[in-house]
Amino acid sequence: MAIEIEHKFLLANNDWRQHVSHSTKYRQGYLSALPTSSIRVRTSDDHAWLNIKTATIGTHRHEYEYEIPLADADEILANLCAKPLIEKIRHFVTDDGNLWEIDEFAGDNQGLIVAEIELKQTGQAFTQPAWLGAEVTGDLRYYNNNLAKHPYSEWREG
Repeated sequence: MAIEIEHKFLLANNDWRQHVSHSTKYRQGYLSALPTSSIRVRTSDDHAWLNIKTATIGTHRHEYEYEIPLADADEILANLCAKPLIEKIRHFVTDDGNLWEIDEFAGDNQGLIVAEIELKQTGQAFTQPAWLGAEVTGDLRYYNNNLAKHPYSEWREG
């Protein structure tokens, strides 16, 4: 059983941009988003995956991922997934030996940028770079399956 241990953060500034090693464009859509789990299809370059995650709030979730044919994924995204799709560029930044994945959203989530770090074990210590902002791991609005249902462009200041 695969377990994902992840923390999500907003960004305090754009200083991270000067440390990007590479970036990848993703498109993903959801086939199912239940209170207990989500099933999504994701494409990147010439690869595609089917991903199943538990809908647990917080740092720990069960996750299963399987590569599928790109043509199948493109058809599923076009014909079966709920809209809007999640569109983003993932930037990869290494800081103090830790890999940060920084998602810069496009489309209906344009303007949102979220940094994530995936850890190997619970309680693992990590250094927070100066460009990191508030932690939003426990805030459901920032989960991709919720961004597909309630895009950032529809959020209201409260």
